[in-house]
Amino acid sequence: MAAPVSVLQEVDSLRAQLNRHNTLYHTLDAPAIPDADYDALLARLVALETQYALDTNGSPSQRVGAKALAGFAQVVHELPMLSLDKVFDREDLLAFEARLKKRLESDVTIGFSCEPKVDGVAVSLLYEAGLLVRAATRGDGVMGEDITHNVKTIRCIPLRLMGDNVPATLEVRGEIYLGKRGFAELNEQARRSQSKVFVNPRNTAAGTLRQLDPQRAASVPLQMFCYSVGLHTEGTLPETLGEVFESLANWGLPTNPQRETVIGIEACVAYCQRLLAKRDALEYEIDGAVIKVDSLPLQEKLGTNARTPRWAMAYKFPPEERSTRLLGVEFQVGRTGTITPVARLEPVFVGGVTVSNTTLHNMDEVARLGVRIGDQVVVRRAGDVIPKIVSVVSEAENSAPQEIVAPRKCPVCGSAVEKDGEVLLRCSGVLVCAAQRKESIKHFASRNALDIEGLGERLVDQLVEAKLINDVSELFSLEASQLLSLERMGVKSAENLIAAIDRARETTLPKFLFALGIREVGEATAQGLASHFGTLDLLQSATVDELVLVPDVGPIVAEHIASFMGNAANIALMDRLVAHGVRWPTIETGGAVNKPLAGQSVVLTGTLESLGRNEAKARLIALGAKVAGSVSKNTSLVYAGANAGSKLAKAEELGIDVADEAALIALLEELEAAR
Repeated sequence: MAAPVSVLQEVDSLRAQLNRHNTLYHTLDAPAIPDADYDALLARLVALETQYALDTNGSPSQRVGAKALAGFAQVVHELPMLSLDKVFDREDLLAFEARLKKRLESDVTIGFSCEPKVDGVAVSLLYEAGLLVRAATRGDGVMGEDITHNVKTIRCIPLRLMGDNVPATLEVRGEIYLGKRGFAELNEQARRSQSKVFVNPRNTAAGTLRQLDPQRAASVPLQMFCYSVGLHTEGTLPETLGEVFESLANWGLPTNPQRETVIGIEACVAYCQRLLAKRDALEYEIDGAVIKVDSLPLQEKLGTNARTPRWAMAYKFPPEERSTRLLGVEFQVGRTGTITPVARLEPVFVGGVTVSNTTLHNMDEVARLGVRIGDQVVVRRAGDVIPKIVSVVSEAENSAPQEIVAPRKCPVCGSAVEKDGEVLLRCSGVLVCAAQRKESIKHFASRNALDIEGLGERLVDQLVEAKLINDVSELFSLEASQLLSLERMGVKSAENLIAAIDRARETTLPKFLFALGIREVGEATAQGLASHFGTLDLLQSATVDELVLVPDVGPIVAEHIASFMGNAANIALMDRLVAHGVRWPTIETGGAVNKPLAGQSVVLTGTLESLGRNEAKARLIALGAKVAGSVSKNTSLVYAGANAGSKLAKAEELGIDVADEAALIALLEELEAAR
């Protein structure tokens, strides 16, 4: 069948792309696309060449790798180092077995040698009289590069073989790789020294083997697994690959402990499934399994094609990296108000699932990647890990790039967006943002806030999901009859909850301020704000400059408070709470005159039998003390109740004064009476 012009043009384009990517991957150690994308290009080329009889010796479909660079001494492989054809599922493996039996003209059950397909660099080791005399890369399968000086630094590779019956000349082939732990340690060192981090273990291993300085190569913890024997003379090898592996191990060469010899192709399928299940637990990267006919005489009888053996196949696992296009970015608001950019992707099958969206984490990550809407990006998903964008395919065309811009207003409620630290974005509309609704209600009802007994997390979830409440103010308009439809809610339980909500109307200003959930406003800060301003109205109108005058309120916390109080929706909600009868006693302000414990840091430890811990804490704070959770050199006094533990021991170690509960009660009564 004559090929149409469009097919000829596509074939030419595919060949040009594959030749370029071969050079980038095998020669320059700088792949531009994931392996799965390369496999797809090659599969398309092979399909077109087969359909239209276009295959030629010059096509990349007939090549193994790329030509060696002239910078290294070149090595001619006495026996070509072939590549492997690929299969992707059980049906492909069954078809592989059927082809073997057809070529053998026999229905005999075939034994197979199975091993992990390690993601590393294929090399050849040549031993003469048991001594390592040469190591070379695979190169284009016929000619590679001499890397002996670097391979001799790899500790698991013996410089002299041990044991008996070693052939006079023995060429061993295998995969040199960098383990996950070693890769992580190298990148940690790079981060500490503020140098460039490595992209992946395979590239790092390849680059290391092509170092001119063996001392630099020795600093990278490379390892190797042997997978076959090439040239050998003056010695007899066993007749099965499984036994060859045993001989290699006896001679001191590293072999993969995950290899198995099995009978029949279904056993190969089961092996591949077991290996896939343990993939993430292995200490090295794999991208599949290698299935080989175990009998060496059968291998010889089956022979080879131009670039691949007929007796072996690479069973590829679902790709962990694929490229796709970034279609857009949406900003999602989490339950605590954190705003996260989420990438919308052209759907792509990676890591065993179809991925159409993934998090971009934060705007710093967007800047680090340099990603824009419309870019071609590489998506990685390893095991059950959430997929992520790891890089941009810089050479891919983006005809209409759009910058990713962080929102200034919350996409859910329209409240102002604040920076949380150096990286995160957060919605300031804590109480009015629908995305934060459940969390804000749970906090509002918690023990140290308005302390609504019986209103736990599960019940809050039910109330919101049943649309009985939309914000905290609507708690105070609930009726017992509305609650009866909820799970495990009887008449008595409903009445008790309504009574607890009614009791919560009587509170204190510090508890009310804490209940609002203003960022970084804890109980102590809420007490300080209430004591300083005295009324909610004055706090609502306070400027940042006025807020920083409050003890323990710095510029950042002041900005959070001002932002919260400057939100019209928050003000309206507080007004609704007051309208529903939420109230508190008037607070007298007067600065340090009425704060006899101002400047003192107090720690409570052990069980206070007469005073509750919360009551003692509130009364101390009202007198100006800072109640800390741990003992330090800045602690003024420790009050220890029954069964006091490590805090008491720490206070004694630091020489800090310790008093009992009776002394605490006496102090509180004396100071409160004097006010």
